[in-house]
Amino acid sequence: MMDAVLQFIDSYGYWAVFLGSLVEGESVILTASALASQGILNIHYIAVIAFVGTTIADQILYFLGRKYGNRILNSSERMKNASAKAFHLLRKYDTYFIIACRFIYGVRVASAIVIGASGIPPKRFIPLNILSAAIWAIISCYGGYYLGSYVIALFEQSSHLQKNIMIAAGVLLVVGFIATTIYKIFSSPKPKDNKEG
Repeated sequence: MMDAVLQFIDSYGYWAVFLGSLVEGESVILTASALASQGILNIHYIAVIAFVGTTIADQILYFLGRKYGNRILNSSERMKNASAKAFHLLRKYDTYFIIACRFIYGVRVASAIVIGASGIPPKRFIPLNILSAAIWAIISCYGGYYLGSYVIALFEQSSHLQKNIMIAAGVLLVVGFIATTIYKIFSSPKPKDNKEG
């Protein structure tokens, strides 16, 4: 059983990191980083994959915001509320908000769309997006790695069964996150097909 779990992580762990980094997937990144602290995955690979994934995701959302911003931001009440907060923060903090928006729960996805819709040019957004992605990847991945090392150290005297349970729980967390993300993507209401104002 545990061999199968470890084989699953070895085969799909980095893909889970990539998918998690495309959305608000800190739980996946932290879990993978904690597993890396035990030598199950490579923390440097995780950091690079997370950096690439989150950079690509926010770049795509930014360009969608530039082209379809009004339609996307008005597609649901939840998106309207998140975008209103993001617009307020962008007007108030400007560059600092662009760098920090990945760390703001509830407005992260809307933020990149809002930044694109606000008219901020690509030559300004792209370097700030790369900087923000690097900061996020370093903090999330290496923070999770050292936190994982600390937590595992607390269980050093625990039984083999408890260690296996902990690894299995980490895998279930990753699989659960992926399943939830896929469910949200396919069950979210489609925006009304109205023309942008």
